[in-house]
Amino acid sequence: MNARVLPYVLILPVTAFLCLFFLYPFVLVAKQAFNTGDGFTLDNFRQVVGYWKFPISLQNTLLLAAAVVPVQLALALLMATMVNRMQRGRDLVLYVWTIPLGISDLAAGIIWLAIFEQSGFLNSMLSGLGVVDRPVNFLSYQHPGVVFLAIALAEIWRATAIMLVILVAGIGLIPKEYYEAAEVFGASPWKRFTRITLPLLRPSLQTALVLRVILAFEVFAVVLALGGTLFPVLMSETYAYQFDLLDSGAAAAMALIILAISIGFTLIILRALRVPKGATI
Repeated sequence: MNARVLPYVLILPVTAFLCLFFLYPFVLVAKQAFNTGDGFTLDNFRQVVGYWKFPISLQNTLLLAAAVVPVQLALALLMATMVNRMQRGRDLVLYVWTIPLGISDLAAGIIWLAIFEQSGFLNSMLSGLGVVDRPVNFLSYQHPGVVFLAIALAEIWRATAIMLVILVAGIGLIPKEYYEAAEVFGASPWKRFTRITLPLLRPSLQTALVLRVILAFEVFAVVLALGGTLFPVLMSETYAYQFDLLDSGAAAAMALIILAISIGFTLIILRALRVPKGATI
């Protein structure tokens, strides 16, 4: 086979897969979003944006992402650095830390529900310590801060491993000679981290942050398990339009809004973490 044709043949299955399972469904969703039966229209977008719950769900989604993603990034960096410095037990520790990757979103929400509900672990502990006389319903409209905290903790516990795996692989690709040379010249661990690890880890940081931010805007099952209707987010409103109100046009419009927000933040991350041409360590 011609060497010029071979690359195109190799990417043909992936291209066909993307066209069939992404581009075609995307075209159908876009058609639903911009069409109400009378041709091209923006009525679906006006409907969802004008609904009183939209600003609240947008605010909740952005606040949750702003609270969770930086914490996960810091934890993932710390854990990845620790794992790569370990001489023994590295594989076991990494395996234990990545266990939440095998747990579904809904299962993770139910696990944390067992902690915060009235008959859960937190109430049992507080009752045992004599802090409360009777079980407290933490996940109620009376405690919105606790609801937010429970969702944030569940997301941090569940999804930090996604970033951890990417960063561990990225740190492992950094040549050890750089660190050895820095030690010879007396660089402190912090300087080695800021002058070697972080600059050379930018591609991995880009991937980890883009993936995690996109998933943060799509959070649904954990919120449903812990907050229900008390903490509306963009995906829960999309679900309500599609399955409760049976309004596929409005649901498609919400899906495109989420996609637009994800693309916007992806571009911001890629620009903020771009590697300058000719940059050196």
